[in-house]
Amino acid sequence: MVLMRLAWKQIEDLPENWIELASTELESLAAIWKSQARKLQESDAVKKFNEQLSREWAIETGIIEGLYSIDRGTTQLLIEKGIELDLIPHGKTNKPAEIVVPVLIAQKEALEGLFSFVAQKSELSLFYIRELHQVLTRHQETVDAVDAFKYKVQVPLLHGQWKQTPNNPTRRDGTVHEYCPPLQVQSEMESLVSMHLEHTQKGVPPEIEAAWLHHRFAQIHPFQDGNGRVARALASLIFLRAGWFPLVINRDLRNEYIDALENADNGNLASLINLFSKVQKKAFLKALSLSENVLSDDSKPLKQVISAGIERLKARKEQQIQQMQLQAFALAGKLEDIAEENFGEVAFALSKELKKLEEGYFSDVKRSDENNDYWFRQQIIQTAKMLEYYADARTYRSWVRLKIKEDRQTEIILSFHALGFEFLGIMAASAFIEYRDRTEGQEVTSDIPRILCSEVFQFSYNEQEDAVVQRFKSWLDDVLLVGLEQWRKQL
Repeated sequence: MVLMRLAWKQIEDLPENWIELASTELESLAAIWKSQARKLQESDAVKKFNEQLSREWAIETGIIEGLYSIDRGTTQLLIEKGIELDLIPHGKTNKPAEIVVPVLIAQKEALEGLFSFVAQKSELSLFYIRELHQVLTRHQETVDAVDAFKYKVQVPLLHGQWKQTPNNPTRRDGTVHEYCPPLQVQSEMESLVSMHLEHTQKGVPPEIEAAWLHHRFAQIHPFQDGNGRVARALASLIFLRAGWFPLVINRDLRNEYIDALENADNGNLASLINLFSKVQKKAFLKALSLSENVLSDDSKPLKQVISAGIERLKARKEQQIQQMQLQAFALAGKLEDIAEENFGEVAFALSKELKKLEEGYFSDVKRSDENNDYWFRQQIIQTAKMLEYYADARTYRSWVRLKIKEDRQTEIILSFHALGFEFLGIMAASAFIEYRDRTEGQEVTSDIPRILCSEVFQFSYNEQEDAVVQRFKSWLDDVLLVGLEQWRKQL
């Protein structure tokens, strides 16, 4: 059988339309986080958040590469408590914990080195990239290779040195991916760094530069092994330099990550940019929910706590007249109009067909008002927890509901609320479905809510309305499709 080959080619600069690929949503979030981070930078909550994120990065970057496996429960324990040998029970990794832990520590130290590099405001260089590889792989002695007779063998890994033999892997579809030949590595890496420095001068947005640098480095594949770990470290470097967060690509994103890289191989960098943006957005939203942890300290004397509470209430009153709140609420109302209209169209079409089956069957739409906007509070909180953010239904709350009544009652609910413990001009929308049934005693029982969105829809007061509306319509279409499919499955 003749294998297909993806031939190596020299790296290319940014795509011509790179400006169009920037995320206005991410830009808005970053601006809000930048102002908030100044207030929180010395807090224990932020330090703990960054420390746990660093541990997650250190663990997942090796799992993605198949260096080791660690079960989810142990992974979460290591993220929360620290990377320690005693925290790994026997049988929870595919290799002895004594081997895995030093690798994890080395990877965490590599990330800490990135923070130091950023603090020194140093420019990226080939020397630093080789040094990064050396730190990341210092506990890896060998690497898989193929000898002259096509047998797999183990050869010594050259730490911090460019590869000396080809490293062309076979993809899942059987295609052989040709990376840069060893003799061309030095010149290609020089081009990579030179282009990156030009991008820095141009002010290329972090999510675009991180995706470009990651992919072009991966195209070269300059080391015999460890290229994926270095690529994610370089992407993280770009984000850290912007004051953002390390790029954590966890095991759940592996397939999406690989597909995005393959799309980039075919000339489409947008998928990788979008993935990196999604990961950063999640980190921003979690970080922006830290304020309450910082502001509430049980060790404070009672009077200080009361005083802090009164000051907080004053601030909340003042915020109500600020422009950012007015803009955010107005934009939320616009999205609610769109949701109500779309739900109405679906309800009309459904009712028409349902009534043909039985007179009592129908579908309708309801929108919250000041008398019922507190409905679904528990479900909204549960949904937010599952999506890893804090839903502030005190500052703002509203919902739009699509009800489908046949033998059973199904409700698809869209909730709009503020995001984070402290209102910073960020709003959110989530979606869930629940079912209601009558028992023999005619009591109404409600099934647990089930999420209809893979991620929260977030928008900020300082975003352009047209851009938010366009994103929301696409998100809403997906919610409706998933919701109606869930309804169909339970019939």
